[in-house]
Amino acid sequence: MHTQLTRHLYKLSVEIGCRPVGSPANQAAAAYVRDVFSALGLVVEEQTYACTGWQCAGAWLSAGGDALPVEANAFSPACDVTATVVPAATLTELAAADLTDRIALLHGELVNEPLAPKSWFLAGERDHAIIGLLESKRPAAVLAPPPPTPQYEQFTADWELEIPAATTPVAVIERLLAQPAPLHLRLDCAKYPAIAANIVAQTRRSSARRASAAHGADGALRHASIPRALDNAWRRRAAGAGGNPCGAVLPFDLEFIAFDSEEYMPIGDDEYVRRAGEASFAEVALAINMDGAGYVHGPNTVARFNTSPALTARLEAIVARYPALQWTEPWPQSNHSTFSFRGVPALAFSSQGAFNLAHFPTDTMDKVSVEKLAEVVALVREIVAS
Repeated sequence: MHTQLTRHLYKLSVEIGCRPVGSPANQAAAAYVRDVFSALGLVVEEQTYACTGWQCAGAWLSAGGDALPVEANAFSPACDVTATVVPAATLTELAAADLTDRIALLHGELVNEPLAPKSWFLAGERDHAIIGLLESKRPAAVLAPPPPTPQYEQFTADWELEIPAATTPVAVIERLLAQPAPLHLRLDCAKYPAIAANIVAQTRRSSARRASAAHGADGALRHASIPRALDNAWRRRAAGAGGNPCGAVLPFDLEFIAFDSEEYMPIGDDEYVRRAGEASFAEVALAINMDGAGYVHGPNTVARFNTSPALTARLEAIVARYPALQWTEPWPQSNHSTFSFRGVPALAFSSQGAFNLAHFPTDTMDKVSVEKLAEVVALVREIVAS
């Protein structure tokens, strides 16, 4: 088990590496998952769909002849602009600002959280208000510091936002606020039409009921490589379990789903729902999502959703046999929500502290504990067999 897991992780996280949606590396990862599932005798469907790819050759920022650190935000269009900056720290200040042909310098409470893509189902009133103001005021570009959140280093990542956007360190923002000066910002990047694919694998249909295991197969867009090792680990164990991971005849089928584009709005989930049909969710006895399980420096965690009193009691009895694993509060930010929001009983496995690595270059193989992954594998097998 350990050798196989290490081989798969190395292939995805090192050989293929950073694999943003629609990129050649992303497509190579999907093909690899497809081939592994097929070799295990599972019935495999490749669910292709259109998406937006993005590439960036570089980003440059200068003020008064001084070069300043900067990086283009994911999916930003290109620009080459010299303009004055207009700061805004609140929605009120943004609403009052004249941004025509100027660079919007966003800071303060306005950037306390990343801006959700405008078509994302979890986008809130704040997100829509900021996006609406930016689109109506049409600044030459948007410049902001990294949000003070553990998972995201950029304020925007939205392929529908047609405004050049870039990130610069807090120290640079503070300098520009204290010493306003015209900026020269050049972003050499472009979006392009691309193709992504979910990989859905099933045991041969023998029942009207099924258990689904899900996770994302893409990776975050940044200049640095993001191996996404913790995010890969669960999928390779599910594949390694083969067509029957429990070693027993089950009264339902098993379905393994590697969702694509999970990092940039759940259009992979949308494609899965479109093909499966809303009525099919009534067939799902339990959905199990693994997102960040096996972090070497934190215990594994599990959250439950929509479980009946009887199922809750069974799950708690099984989990009690794994004292190192901890129950955690329900959280929505992953593929299990595609099922749980439709009333399907669901479990979401992760590990404490793993989200502090998500979307960062430090999410590498050395952050994965094979022993902790084995703990989750054993637990999931018990749950499915029960």
